[in-house]
Amino acid sequence: MQPTKEQSLWMYENMVVSRRFEEAIEKAYLEGKTPAFNMANGPIPGEMHLSNGQEPVAVGVCAHLNADDIVTATHRPHHQAIAKGVDLKRMAAEIFGKSTGLSGGRGGHMHLIDPAVNFSCSGIIGESCGPACGAALSRTIQSKPGVAVAFLGEGAANQGAFHEALNLAGTWKLPVVFVIEDNSWGISVPKAEATAVIRNDVRAAGYGMPGHYVPGNDPHAIFDVAGEAIARARKGEGPTLIEAETYRLAGHFMGDAEQYRPKGEKDALFAKDPIPKMRERLLAEGCTATELDEIEQRADSLVADAITFARESDYAPESDALTAVFV
Repeated sequence: MQPTKEQSLWMYENMVVSRRFEEAIEKAYLEGKTPAFNMANGPIPGEMHLSNGQEPVAVGVCAHLNADDIVTATHRPHHQAIAKGVDLKRMAAEIFGKSTGLSGGRGGHMHLIDPAVNFSCSGIIGESCGPACGAALSRTIQSKPGVAVAFLGEGAANQGAFHEALNLAGTWKLPVVFVIEDNSWGISVPKAEATAVIRNDVRAAGYGMPGHYVPGNDPHAIFDVAGEAIARARKGEGPTLIEAETYRLAGHFMGDAEQYRPKGEKDALFAKDPIPKMRERLLAEGCTATELDEIEQRADSLVADAITFARESDYAPESDALTAVFV
């Protein structure tokens, strides 16, 4: 299954929007945090996990989804949120902790939720899996359309919640697709030192579902495999496990010195940056430079507007600290 030209351009645009958004968030995040890094300083305090380099997985999967479909995502969620259509201005405002944010500034960047497009994420490792099963089960019980997609990292595949969710999904043949973004590093621990199998897709056989591995951080290859898995779920044939090779071009979090990486690894990854590669492919397939330049300019404008909206929005009043909580 290969994308149409329109789908390819959609994937490219969302990849570029995601990268421009991350670059803008990085710039804002570092304000007040130099020369001595203190994550409590600046307009965006706390941890920040950027998804630079992992854009192909999000767009290759989400190109097949619609408004009825559910995405549950990770602590590194911006590319997934953008590909699912989360409101960019309200997402930026949430990251800045503003009242106009998706949750009024309460959740921050690891706890984004947009019911309008059925998107949510969590800072808890592996937490995407159980809610995706619940969403898929609710669709099945109510005979409603829609499949669920759970994104997770390769480190999360060693969590008990992952295995419990796969067992449940396989037993009940739920319309859910588990997508592992394999960026090779669980914080500072290499995959080979923490995982008993070379690839997590082989674990699918233990839960009665197909497993697929997609190498190369290639949005078109991910589109192909994800399309088959999502179509299978829509037909009531049950879950699928996908592990896609991807590259984390930034640290695990902003401020990560990345001393654990072998010498030369980062340079090699930047040489394989998926966005320039996607542009080259589109040009080779007949798209014009003008078309792609317009996409990039539109992405710049969208991101600039979102950051301006976030900066100019008000913080919630102090009294809001006592709302939306259990008492």
